Amino acid sequence: MPKPPNPSKTKKKPKAKSQAKFSIKFFIIAVIAFLIVIFGVFWSSLFKNYPVQNKKQLLVISSGDTYSGFIDRLAEENKVNFPILLKLYQKFMIHDTMKAGVYEVTQGMSVRQVLEMLSNAENAQMNRILVIEGTTFKQLINNLKKDSNVTKTILDLPQDQLLKELDIPYSHPEGLFAPDTYFFAKGETDKKILTDLYHRQMKSLDEAWASKAANLPYKDKYEALIMASIIEKETSLDRELEQVSGVFVRRLKIGMRLQTDPTVIYGMGDRYTGNITRNDLRTPTAYNTYTINGLPPTPIALPSKKAIEAAMHPDDSKNIYFVATGNGGHKFSASLAEHNRAVQDYLSVLRSKKNQGE
Repeated sequence: MPKPPNPSKTKKKPKAKSQAKFSIKFFIIAVIAFLIVIFGVFWSSLFKNYPVQNKKQLLVISSGDTYSGFIDRLAEENKVNFPILLKLYQKFMIHDTMKAGVYEVTQGMSVRQVLEMLSNAENAQMNRILVIEGTTFKQLINNLKKDSNVTKTILDLPQDQLLKELDIPYSHPEGLFAPDTYFFAKGETDKKILTDLYHRQMKSLDEAWASKAANLPYKDKYEALIMASIIEKETSLDRELEQVSGVFVRRLKIGMRLQTDPTVIYGMGDRYTGNITRNDLRTPTAYNTYTINGLPPTPIALPSKKAIEAAMHPDDSKNIYFVATGNGGHKFSASLAEHNRAVQDYLSVLRSKKNQGE
């Protein structure tokens, strides 16, 4: 005889279905809530007002700046939230790189609007041109050629014709243009830019020459400019500029060769690939100060105003040697014996760093 159905088992089935329905509803609600939170975070990140101090301000974007670096900088300054979302938006929605220039950000613009504005150089109000101390004229020209905000009129001319167009009386352009940060109107011509840089450099040179120290071994201010370019390339520390100047000035006075590597590198031109060999030091060129007496024929880089001032005001020590310390800066010496000890110290530092895997 079949058993009658168990009433307790038949009552449990509706309860199980009810729990399943509750779980699905809870899951759907959780997903919706999560999406709402994500949307809120996304919205607050992108459509949040970009922080502006006044009604408007200028935002400077340099050549080589990236969206990732820009967004990270804003996050570090607590100007935006959730930088990863901004980076994702840029990657999938903007599809372009930041363009160098000076942009105007007005009050009420969102972060999204600013990000999109920076992808189009047409939105720039002014063009920022950075000329770094110690770069060469060739590097300056190449940077101007790559700048989409510069109108090109003379950059492709042969060197002598370019100088003629700029009304420059010198036969070589190296060193004649002042390194600094400049702001020009968007679309400014290369001729106007180079003319301004030239006049700025000549002004610095004339002022320094007018107040130069006595008994300098320069025939004219152009030789002082040559010296300034060598000083610029030998040290990146402002506190050492006059010391380096002093070493080279004293060497010129006693008829000792300058023996400075940056002049050798400049004379090698495209043959220089990052290292100087002993053979390079022995190979004569017009710029190899290991084989020639006195100064090279032209500057070897674009010297800063500080380097020009240092060339006119060398220190009054007796040092005629210097060598890198290996830890930043140089050791200056008055005697060869002292210099040789400094060289050994430098080599010891290099060996120590090599052993430590630096």
